[in-house]
Amino acid sequence: MSDQRRIDMQTPVFGAGIWHFGRYVDRYATDGYGPPVNTLAAIGLAGQVEDLSVVDMTYPFDPAGLTVEEVGAALKQHDLRAIAVTPEIYTRRFSRGAFTNPDAAVRRAAIDLVSQAAEAARVLGCDYVKLWPGQDGWDYPFQADHQQLWRYSLEAVGELASTFPDLRFAIEYKPREPRNAMVFSSVAKTLLGIEEIGLPNVGILLDFGHSLYGGESPADAARLAISRGRLFAIDVNDNYRGWDDDMVTGSMHPIETFEFFHALHDAGWDGVWQLDQFPFREDSVQAARDGIAVMKRIHRALGRLDRDALAAAQQAQDALAAQRIIQAALYGDA
Repeated sequence: MSDQRRIDMQTPVFGAGIWHFGRYVDRYATDGYGPPVNTLAAIGLAGQVEDLSVVDMTYPFDPAGLTVEEVGAALKQHDLRAIAVTPEIYTRRFSRGAFTNPDAAVRRAAIDLVSQAAEAARVLGCDYVKLWPGQDGWDYPFQADHQQLWRYSLEAVGELASTFPDLRFAIEYKPREPRNAMVFSSVAKTLLGIEEIGLPNVGILLDFGHSLYGGESPADAARLAISRGRLFAIDVNDNYRGWDDDMVTGSMHPIETFEFFHALHDAGWDGVWQLDQFPFREDSVQAARDGIAVMKRIHRALGRLDRDALAAAQQAQDALAAQRIIQAALYGDA
Protein backbone atom coordinates (compact mmCIF):
# COMPACT_ATOMS: atom_id res chain seq x y z
CA MET A 1 0.00 0.00 0.00
CA SER A 2 1.27 3.47 -0.87
CA ASP A 3 2.33 5.70 2.02
CA GLN A 4 -0.10 8.26 0.64
CA ARG A 5 -3.07 5.89 0.59
CA ARG A 6 -4.57 7.51 3.67
CA ILE A 7 -3.93 11.11 4.63
CA ASP A 8 -5.23 13.39 7.33
CA MET A 9 -7.46 16.10 5.89
CA GLN A 10 -9.11 18.97 7.67
CA THR A 11 -12.88 18.96 7.30
CA PRO A 12 -13.90 21.66 4.83
CA VAL A 13 -16.27 24.52 5.59
CA PHE A 14 -19.64 23.96 3.93
CA GLY A 15 -21.79 26.76 2.57
CA ALA A 16 -24.84 27.47 0.41
CA GLY A 17 -26.46 30.29 -1.48
CA ILE A 18 -29.32 31.68 0.58
CA TRP A 19 -31.54 31.32 -2.51
CA HIS A 20 -31.32 27.56 -1.92
CA PHE A 21 -33.92 28.10 0.80
CA GLY A 22 -36.11 30.51 -1.14
CA ARG A 23 -39.11 30.32 -3.41
CA TYR A 24 -38.70 29.18 -7.01
CA VAL A 25 -40.61 30.48 -10.02
CA ASP A 26 -40.34 29.47 -13.68
CA ARG A 27 -42.27 30.32 -16.84
CA TYR A 28 -44.85 27.61 -16.08
CA ALA A 29 -45.41 27.83 -12.33
CA THR A 30 -45.51 31.61 -12.38
CA ASP A 31 -47.22 31.49 -9.00
CA GLY A 32 -44.15 29.78 -7.57
CA TYR A 33 -43.27 26.33 -6.26
CA GLY A 34 -44.32 27.19 -2.74
CA PRO A 35 -45.04 30.28 -0.67
CA PRO A 36 -42.78 33.34 -0.59
CA VAL A 37 -39.70 33.10 1.65
CA ASN A 38 -38.14 36.35 2.82
CA THR A 39 -34.51 36.84 3.83
CA LEU A 40 -34.95 36.20 7.54
CA ALA A 41 -37.08 33.10 6.90
CA ALA A 42 -34.44 31.75 4.50
CA ILE A 43 -31.75 32.30 7.13
CA GLY A 44 -33.90 30.37 9.59
CA LEU A 45 -34.15 27.43 7.19
CA ALA A 46 -30.41 27.51 6.53
CA GLY A 47 -29.86 27.37 10.28
CA GLN A 48 -31.60 23.97 10.35
CA VAL A 49 -28.82 22.40 8.25
CA GLU A 50 -26.44 21.04 10.84
CA ASP A 51 -23.18 21.16 8.84
CA LEU A 52 -23.83 24.50 7.15
CA SER A 53 -21.54 27.30 8.33
CA VAL A 54 -21.71 30.09 5.73
CA VAL A 55 -24.21 31.53 3.27
CA ASP A 56 -24.04 33.74 0.19
CA MET A 57 -26.65 36.49 0.67
CA THR A 58 -28.61 38.09 -2.18
CA TYR A 59 -29.05 41.86 -2.16
CA PRO A 60 -31.35 43.82 -1.80
CA PHE A 61 -32.69 41.99 1.22
CA ASP A 62 -36.34 41.00 1.40
CA PRO A 63 -38.53 42.77 2.44
CA ALA A 64 -37.42 46.24 1.42
CA GLY A 65 -36.21 48.12 4.44
CA LEU A 66 -34.62 45.11 6.11
CA THR A 67 -31.29 46.42 7.37
CA VAL A 68 -27.87 44.83 7.14
CA GLU A 69 -27.70 44.95 10.93
CA GLU A 70 -30.91 42.92 11.21
CA VAL A 71 -29.54 40.41 8.70
CA GLY A 72 -26.30 40.18 10.64
CA ALA A 73 -28.17 39.57 13.88
CA ALA A 74 -30.25 36.80 12.27
CA LEU A 75 -27.13 35.12 10.91
CA LYS A 76 -25.51 35.25 14.35
CA GLN A 77 -28.64 33.84 15.95
CA HIS A 78 -28.44 30.80 13.67
CA ASP A 79 -24.65 30.42 13.99
CA LEU A 80 -24.06 31.36 10.35
CA ARG A 81 -21.71 33.77 8.62
CA ALA A 82 -22.20 35.62 5.34
CA ILE A 83 -19.35 34.61 3.05
CA ALA A 84 -20.55 36.79 0.18
CA VAL A 85 -23.21 39.16 -1.05
CA THR A 86 -24.69 38.69 -4.53
CA PRO A 87 -26.35 41.83 -5.94
CA GLU A 88 -29.43 41.12 -8.06
CA ILE A 89 -28.25 42.71 -11.31
CA TYR A 90 -30.29 40.25 -13.36
CA THR A 91 -33.89 41.23 -12.56
CA ARG A 92 -36.49 42.88 -14.84
CA ARG A 93 -34.93 46.29 -14.34
CA PHE A 94 -31.81 44.95 -16.05
CA SER A 95 -33.55 42.75 -18.63
CA ARG A 96 -31.60 44.41 -21.49
CA GLY A 97 -28.38 44.22 -19.55
CA ALA A 98 -26.81 45.48 -16.35
CA PHE A 99 -23.21 46.51 -17.09
CA THR A 100 -23.95 46.29 -20.84
CA ASN A 101 -27.37 47.97 -20.99
CA PRO A 102 -27.72 50.37 -23.96
CA ASP A 103 -29.03 53.00 -21.54
CA ALA A 104 -26.18 54.67 -19.68
CA ALA A 105 -28.48 55.46 -16.74
CA VAL A 106 -29.30 51.77 -16.28
CA ARG A 107 -25.62 50.85 -16.52
CA ARG A 108 -24.94 53.36 -13.75
CA ALA A 109 -27.83 51.96 -11.69
CA ALA A 110 -26.27 48.49 -11.92
CA ILE A 111 -22.92 49.80 -10.66
CA ASP A 112 -24.71 51.68 -7.88
CA LEU A 113 -26.57 48.53 -6.81
CA VAL A 114 -23.34 46.52 -6.69
CA SER A 115 -21.76 49.35 -4.68
CA GLN A 116 -24.58 49.17 -2.15
CA ALA A 117 -24.11 45.40 -1.95
CA ALA A 118 -20.38 45.91 -1.42
CA GLU A 119 -21.08 48.24 1.50
CA ALA A 120 -23.32 45.55 2.99
CA ALA A 121 -20.57 42.98 2.43
CA ARG A 122 -18.16 45.17 4.39
CA VAL A 123 -20.56 45.36 7.33
CA LEU A 124 -21.19 41.60 7.28
CA GLY A 125 -17.48 40.80 7.00
CA CYS A 126 -17.83 38.89 3.73
CA ASP A 127 -14.97 37.33 1.80
CA TYR A 128 -16.15 38.60 -1.58
CA VAL A 129 -18.91 40.18 -3.64
CA LYS A 130 -20.23 37.85 -6.33
CA LEU A 131 -20.96 39.25 -9.78
CA TRP A 132 -23.39 37.27 -11.90
CA PRO A 133 -24.38 39.60 -14.76
CA GLY A 134 -26.81 37.10 -16.26
CA GLN A 135 -28.54 39.65 -18.50
CA ASP A 136 -25.27 40.90 -20.00
CA GLY A 137 -25.04 39.40 -23.47
CA TRP A 138 -27.13 39.07 -26.59
CA ASP A 139 -29.87 36.94 -28.13
CA TYR A 140 -29.60 37.39 -31.93
CA PRO A 141 -26.80 37.77 -34.47
CA PHE A 142 -25.99 41.42 -35.19
CA GLN A 143 -27.98 42.51 -32.13
CA ALA A 144 -25.01 44.14 -30.44
CA ASP A 145 -21.45 45.34 -30.95
CA HIS A 146 -19.49 42.59 -29.19
CA GLN A 147 -16.47 44.80 -28.57
CA GLN A 148 -18.70 47.40 -26.96
CA LEU A 149 -20.32 44.83 -24.64
CA TRP A 150 -16.86 43.57 -23.68
CA ARG A 151 -15.63 47.12 -22.98
CA TYR A 152 -18.72 47.98 -20.93
CA SER A 153 -18.27 44.81 -18.85
CA LEU A 154 -14.59 45.31 -18.11
CA GLU A 155 -15.00 49.00 -17.37
CA ALA A 156 -17.80 48.30 -14.86
CA VAL A 157 -15.96 45.53 -13.03
CA GLY A 158 -12.77 47.56 -13.05
CA GLU A 159 -14.53 50.60 -11.59
CA LEU A 160 -16.05 48.52 -8.79
CA ALA A 161 -12.80 46.75 -7.95
CA SER A 162 -10.97 50.10 -7.90
CA THR A 163 -13.63 51.72 -5.71
CA PHE A 164 -13.54 48.86 -3.19
CA PRO A 165 -9.89 47.72 -3.12
CA ASP A 166 -10.43 46.04 0.24
CA LEU A 167 -13.06 43.67 -1.21
CA ARG A 168 -12.73 40.85 -3.70
CA PHE A 169 -15.09 40.58 -6.66
CA ALA A 170 -15.78 37.08 -8.00
CA ILE A 171 -17.24 36.80 -11.50
CA GLU A 172 -19.53 33.80 -11.99
CA TYR A 173 -19.41 32.85 -15.65
CA LYS A 174 -22.06 30.91 -17.54
CA PRO A 175 -22.52 30.11 -21.24
CA ARG A 176 -26.15 31.25 -21.47
CA GLU A 177 -29.44 31.87 -19.62
CA PRO A 178 -31.18 34.18 -19.28
CA ARG A 179 -29.48 35.63 -22.41
CA ASN A 180 -28.87 33.27 -25.32
CA ALA A 181 -25.19 34.17 -25.02
CA MET A 182 -23.48 35.79 -22.04
CA VAL A 183 -20.44 38.04 -22.06
CA PHE A 184 -18.62 36.09 -19.32
CA SER A 185 -19.31 32.69 -20.84
CA SER A 186 -16.30 30.46 -20.05
CA VAL A 187 -13.35 30.16 -17.72
CA ALA A 188 -10.93 31.14 -20.48
CA LYS A 189 -12.85 34.22 -21.61
CA THR A 190 -13.39 35.36 -18.03
CA LEU A 191 -9.69 34.97 -17.25
CA LEU A 192 -8.86 37.03 -20.34
CA GLY A 193 -11.17 39.77 -19.08
CA ILE A 194 -9.66 39.66 -15.60
CA GLU A 195 -6.17 39.91 -17.08
CA GLU A 196 -7.25 42.94 -19.10
CA ILE A 197 -8.79 44.59 -16.01
CA GLY A 198 -5.45 44.07 -14.30
CA LEU A 199 -6.54 44.34 -10.67
CA PRO A 200 -5.66 41.79 -7.97
CA ASN A 201 -9.09 41.76 -6.31
CA VAL A 202 -11.00 40.41 -9.33
CA GLY A 203 -11.35 36.66 -9.71
CA ILE A 204 -13.69 33.82 -10.59
CA LEU A 205 -16.47 31.97 -8.84
CA LEU A 206 -16.49 28.62 -10.63
CA ASP A 207 -19.95 27.05 -10.72
CA PHE A 208 -19.56 23.30 -11.34
CA GLY A 209 -22.87 23.11 -13.22
CA HIS A 210 -22.09 26.09 -15.43
CA SER A 211 -18.79 24.48 -16.36
CA LEU A 212 -20.51 21.20 -17.24
CA TYR A 213 -23.20 23.01 -19.18
CA GLY A 214 -20.56 24.96 -21.07
CA GLY A 215 -18.81 21.80 -22.26
CA GLU A 216 -15.83 22.25 -19.96
CA SER A 217 -14.19 19.80 -17.61
CA PRO A 218 -14.80 21.46 -14.22
CA ALA A 219 -11.54 20.00 -12.89
CA ASP A 220 -9.61 21.44 -15.83
CA ALA A 221 -11.36 24.80 -15.46
CA ALA A 222 -10.51 24.89 -11.76
CA ARG A 223 -6.85 24.12 -12.48
CA LEU A 224 -6.71 26.90 -15.05
CA ALA A 225 -8.19 29.49 -12.69
CA ILE A 226 -5.99 28.36 -9.79
CA SER A 227 -2.85 28.50 -11.94
CA ARG A 228 -3.45 32.22 -12.33
CA GLY A 229 -4.40 32.80 -8.69
CA ARG A 230 -7.96 33.75 -9.65
CA LEU A 231 -10.19 31.04 -8.18
CA PHE A 232 -11.90 32.96 -5.38
CA ALA A 233 -14.87 30.64 -4.77
CA ILE A 234 -16.86 27.65 -6.03
CA ASP A 235 -20.51 26.63 -6.23
CA VAL A 236 -21.45 22.99 -6.67
CA ASN A 237 -24.56 21.27 -8.01
CA ASP A 238 -25.27 18.92 -10.90
CA ASN A 239 -27.19 18.79 -14.18
CA TYR A 240 -27.85 16.76 -17.32
CA ARG A 241 -25.26 18.90 -19.17
CA GLY A 242 -27.88 20.35 -21.50
CA TRP A 243 -29.17 22.97 -19.06
CA ASP A 244 -28.33 24.56 -15.73
CA ASP A 245 -30.60 22.24 -13.73
CA ASP A 246 -28.97 22.98 -10.33
CA MET A 247 -29.68 19.49 -9.01
CA VAL A 248 -28.25 18.00 -5.81
CA THR A 249 -24.50 17.70 -6.16
CA GLY A 250 -23.20 14.29 -7.22
CA SER A 251 -26.61 13.09 -8.38
CA MET A 252 -25.64 12.93 -12.07
CA HIS A 253 -21.85 13.17 -12.41
CA PRO A 254 -20.26 11.73 -9.25
CA ILE A 255 -16.94 10.87 -10.93
CA GLU A 256 -16.48 14.34 -12.40
CA THR A 257 -17.53 15.86 -9.08
CA PHE A 258 -14.84 13.77 -7.37
CA GLU A 259 -12.29 14.85 -9.99
CA PHE A 260 -13.26 18.49 -9.41
CA PHE A 261 -12.66 18.30 -5.67
CA HIS A 262 -9.48 16.29 -6.22
CA ALA A 263 -8.20 19.06 -8.49
CA LEU A 264 -8.96 21.66 -5.82
CA HIS A 265 -7.28 19.67 -3.06
CA ASP A 266 -4.30 18.66 -5.18
CA ALA A 267 -3.68 22.33 -6.03
CA GLY A 268 -3.86 23.34 -2.36
CA TRP A 269 -7.07 25.33 -2.76
CA ASP A 270 -8.80 25.48 0.64
CA GLY A 271 -11.93 27.57 0.12
CA VAL A 272 -15.52 26.88 1.12
CA TRP A 273 -17.35 23.92 -0.45
CA GLN A 274 -20.55 25.71 -1.34
CA LEU A 275 -23.90 24.51 -2.66
CA ASP A 276 -25.82 26.24 -5.44
CA GLN A 277 -28.82 23.92 -5.73
CA PHE A 278 -32.39 24.77 -6.74
CA PRO A 279 -34.74 22.28 -5.07
CA PHE A 280 -37.86 23.36 -6.97
CA ARG A 281 -40.06 20.48 -5.76
CA GLU A 282 -37.93 19.10 -2.93
CA ASP A 283 -37.58 20.10 0.70
CA SER A 284 -34.85 22.74 0.72
CA VAL A 285 -33.40 21.82 4.11
CA GLN A 286 -33.19 18.13 3.22
CA ALA A 287 -31.68 18.92 -0.19
CA ALA A 288 -28.94 20.93 1.52
CA ARG A 289 -28.30 18.11 3.98
CA ASP A 290 -28.08 15.64 1.12
CA GLY A 291 -25.72 17.83 -0.90
CA ILE A 292 -23.42 18.28 2.08
CA ALA A 293 -23.55 14.53 2.78
CA VAL A 294 -22.28 13.89 -0.76
CA MET A 295 -19.46 16.39 -0.28
CA LYS A 296 -18.52 14.75 3.03
CA ARG A 297 -18.32 11.37 1.28
CA ILE A 298 -16.09 12.91 -1.37
CA HIS A 299 -13.92 14.42 1.34
CA ARG A 300 -13.51 11.01 2.97
CA ALA A 301 -12.74 9.45 -0.41
CA LEU A 302 -9.99 12.01 -0.98
CA GLY A 303 -8.44 10.76 2.24
CA ARG A 304 -8.56 7.16 0.96
CA LEU A 305 -7.25 7.92 -2.51
CA ASP A 306 -4.00 6.16 -3.45
CA ARG A 307 -2.24 9.19 -4.84
CA ASP A 308 0.95 7.39 -5.84
CA ALA A 309 -0.97 4.83 -7.85
CA LEU A 310 -3.11 7.53 -9.45
CA ALA A 311 -0.04 9.57 -10.37
CA ALA A 312 1.51 6.50 -12.02
CA ALA A 313 -1.69 5.79 -13.96
CA GLN A 314 -1.89 9.40 -15.11
CA GLN A 315 1.75 9.44 -16.17
CA ALA A 316 0.98 6.43 -18.36
CA GLN A 317 -2.38 7.98 -19.35
CA ASP A 318 -3.91 4.64 -18.41
CA ALA A 319 -7.63 5.46 -18.27
CA LEU A 320 -8.81 2.12 -16.94
CA ALA A 321 -6.23 1.98 -14.16
CA ALA A 322 -7.12 5.52 -13.12
CA GLN A 323 -10.81 4.62 -13.06
CA ARG A 324 -10.17 1.58 -10.87
CA ILE A 325 -8.18 3.67 -8.41
CA ILE A 326 -10.67 6.48 -8.06
CA GLN A 327 -13.67 4.12 -7.93
CA ALA A 328 -12.00 2.17 -5.11
CA ALA A 329 -11.58 5.41 -3.18
CA LEU A 330 -15.09 6.66 -3.90
CA TYR A 331 -17.09 3.43 -3.70
CA GLY A 332 -14.81 0.98 -1.90
CA ASP A 333 -12.91 -2.04 -3.19
CA ALA A 334 -14.84 -4.57 -5.25
